Amino acid sequence: MNKSSIAGLLLLTGFLFSSCIRFTFTGASIPADAETFSVSYFENNASLVNPNLSRTLTEKLQDKIMGQTSLSMVNSGGDLAFEGEITGYTLQPVAIQGNETAQLTQLTVTINVRFYNKSDDSKNFEARFTRYQQYSSSQNLATIEDGLIETITEELVDDIFNKALVNW
Repeated sequence: MNKSSIAGLLLLTGFLFSSCIRFTFTGASIPADAETFSVSYFENNASLVNPNLSRTLTEKLQDKIMGQTSLSMVNSGGDLAFEGEITGYTLQPVAIQGNETAQLTQLTVTINVRFYNKSDDSKNFEARFTRYQQYSSSQNLATIEDGLIETITEELVDDIFNKALVNW
């Protein structure tokens, strides 16, 4: 490497480290002055309530942010703050057969999320996210519900994380 290449590399490195946004290896862009995040408990306001859904969703979002950023979690008032509620938890027959019985049933979870960025109000949002999983109607929901919830909450958390921190 010649001296001008080294100088250019040092200049680029200095620019990246002095910019207003930190980038992580996960693609998240975090404001440089953000040090903390908070996730309020997601209340379950759906007409049909799964007793584990609120805790599972809240903990998965906290784990995702802790695991993929360098932010520290605080109970409330984080530099980046998430809050919301579960607004829908529905079971619906799909793939109706000729004898008018459903071959599949669909479990759908809908949540409303509010995100606050203390560094940049233009990044604040309120959005609705919906995810679902289908299963054979011959299966007993009680035996597979935890697995369906696991998959759905992972997808919802990815959606929230991407909208808030990856800017998709």
